[in-house]
Amino acid sequence: MTREERLEKQKQRLIEMKVPEEDLHEQGYRCIAGIDEVGRGPLAGPVVAAAVVLPEEFSVLGIDDSKKLSEKRREELFVEIKKHAVAWGIGMADHQVIDEINILQATKLAMRRAVHDLEQKLADAGKDPLDYLLFDAVKIEELDLPQQSIIKGDAKSISIAAASIVAKVTRDRMMVEYDKVMPEYGFASNKGYGAAAHIEALKKYGPSPIHRATFIKNFIG
Repeated sequence: MTREERLEKQKQRLIEMKVPEEDLHEQGYRCIAGIDEVGRGPLAGPVVAAAVVLPEEFSVLGIDDSKKLSEKRREELFVEIKKHAVAWGIGMADHQVIDEINILQATKLAMRRAVHDLEQKLADAGKDPLDYLLFDAVKIEELDLPQQSIIKGDAKSISIAAASIVAKVTRDRMMVEYDKVMPEYGFASNKGYGAAAHIEALKKYGPSPIHRATFIKNFIG
């Protein structure tokens, strides 16, 4: 594929990804947030959610489901999203909360916290308040705003995809920092997921202060 063909493909992908937001703009909604999370599956660390509002004229190419992107590309797009977004918020639930209320409820809590963080940033900047929420695969009934759950939303909505990138980069950076003080678990490379070397380290050294007790019980005696 030539450079021109790749560029054209990215432009077409951008058009497709903006359809959910454009449909909502046509219905009169103006401040639409995409919300996504990362970190449901790892054995260690928090679940992190992001909420992002993009301007209608957003035109950065390459935004997609964070899992489809290289680490280098995610980092590049993270910078672009922060630069161009109307606002963005972060929420998280740590390993202790995950153990206390289960991963699904912790995920929803992280999402609510991300939305509240975003709302505060919009208010502080004097921007329009949120009037619609787009979630990847879940609904958060506790949030009193119109909302929609899109299955595989991070591959279908530009704002959810942007949120998936912000959440992923934020969490990955946290795990790299944890690796500096607990290098034996390889958090910089495995990000807390159950890679073979991580499981071996868990058996050898026992759980770290950030391991999820409910996730690792099958790996330790």
